[in-house]
Amino acid sequence: MPPTDSPSRDDLDVLLRRYSVEADRIGRAFCERHGMHRTDFQALGIVMDAERRGTPITPAGLARALSMTTGAVSAAIDRLERTGHLRRSRESADRRLVHLHYTPEGMALARDFFLPLGERAAEVRSHFSAEELDTVARYLAKMNAALGEHHRSLAATRPTT
Repeated sequence: MPPTDSPSRDDLDVLLRRYSVEADRIGRAFCERHGMHRTDFQALGIVMDAERRGTPITPAGLARALSMTTGAVSAAIDRLERTGHLRRSRESADRRLVHLHYTPEGMALARDFFLPLGERAAEVRSHFSAEELDTVARYLAKMNAALGEHHRSLAATRPTT
């Protein structure tokens, strides 16, 4: 039997919704501060995650990840390249294949903006054991997978006009 102070499923849903809203507000503030579209901000996150995995993303992969047309993503990439956040590179034997990379200058801007949040997050994490953080990480990974699955199902059933 779980302890009586355990959050209910509804409590968890409310907390996740609040987290999403707060994270979105911070992302919006970053965009406003740097004259960036919210789609551009999302694109940077996807590019950064791909690089962290060691698999730089292509423009077509970014279009799929954002559920956007390649033309719309090309416009976003152009904006991000002009403002120094992204760079395109041709790294494979197939010179037609373009990879996207977050520039050191763009990373520095993000680091300066998000460092105080990172420090706050580290302080919050310090209140939890490794086992508790493992549970949270597994929960969030499964929630992210569920969100991705739901998004793909929405895209598959998108009404045509």
